Amino acid sequence: MTDAEPKPKKPALRLEGVRKSYGSVLAVAGVDLVVDEGEFFTLLGPSGSGKTTLLRLIAGFERPDGGRIQLAGRDVTNVPPHLRHTNTVFQDYALFPHMTVADNIGYGLRVKGVSRQVRAKRVERALAMVRLVGLGHRRPNQLSGGQRQRVALARAVVNEPEVLLLDEPLGALDLKLRQEMQIELKQIQKEVGITFVYVTHDQEEALTMSDRLAVMANGEIEQIGSPVEVYERPATEFVAGFIGISNVLLRDGVRFVVRPEKIRMLAEGEQPAAGMTVEPGQVEEVIYVGMSTRYVVRLDRGEQLVTVRQNMDAIGDARRFEGRPVRLAWTPDHTYVLGNGGRKA
Repeated sequence: MTDAEPKPKKPALRLEGVRKSYGSVLAVAGVDLVVDEGEFFTLLGPSGSGKTTLLRLIAGFERPDGGRIQLAGRDVTNVPPHLRHTNTVFQDYALFPHMTVADNIGYGLRVKGVSRQVRAKRVERALAMVRLVGLGHRRPNQLSGGQRQRVALARAVVNEPEVLLLDEPLGALDLKLRQEMQIELKQIQKEVGITFVYVTHDQEEALTMSDRLAVMANGEIEQIGSPVEVYERPATEFVAGFIGISNVLLRDGVRFVVRPEKIRMLAEGEQPAAGMTVEPGQVEEVIYVGMSTRYVVRLDRGEQLVTVRQNMDAIGDARRFEGRPVRLAWTPDHTYVLGNGGRKA
């Protein structure tokens, strides 16, 4: 290996055939997964998909019925939570209300026997990291929801775990604050370099923050990849439908996906570019969503498609398009065949 070549990443987490049932319900169905050191990895799926159960198995709060869990190469399958080098951040923060912010953050260090002087320095660094300098003397009930979430994150990160587990940590925040915290969380993860395993049902959240993500359904992983890979090249119809809005079409026995933003609604008299697929239809519904407008179109061949136009200029009443005949066009490069990873020719 030359000096110019990057060092291969080491797995921070490895799951091999991990299974968990609750009575007759199979919550996690033989999951295999490798998360690299320093990676922001997200488990994404709807309620009941098994993502939170999988996180609890990694943390040690639950024991698997089968399979192995390794942290930094060490088998921790039967190791209790307090002996695993992990920390967990929950949606409800789980802060001690009678303690100050600084005492909450330093609690884990105090339990480990870290000296008061060293503890104070690490707490101050943690406060600076989450942009709460000067608030260490306050109590949790004197903070906003976003500030309490930062305290919970600082308390977890200050212990320098090998893997930080985050279970829907932004779920209790309003939309604007949640979007702000998404950016901050990603920045903090880059700064500290700790491996994050993040659980969410929010597709935008997963796409915004993740280096890679695993889409889960019925206790299984449907697809693992980067946000671009999972969005642009969904492996299954479930992934295509769960990540954003998808149009799944059937042509000559082949099911394929074309995303709404890839479809062009041709103006009257406009000629499509060479090689484009063109389908006539009628606008059934127009949905104005601020930055863009969605058009629900019923094709003459019977299928329903959604296309999106960015609102670059004031568009007036977009509902005037309802009931109008239109032509939709897209290129082969913007279609993706489900099931075999191939492009639509």
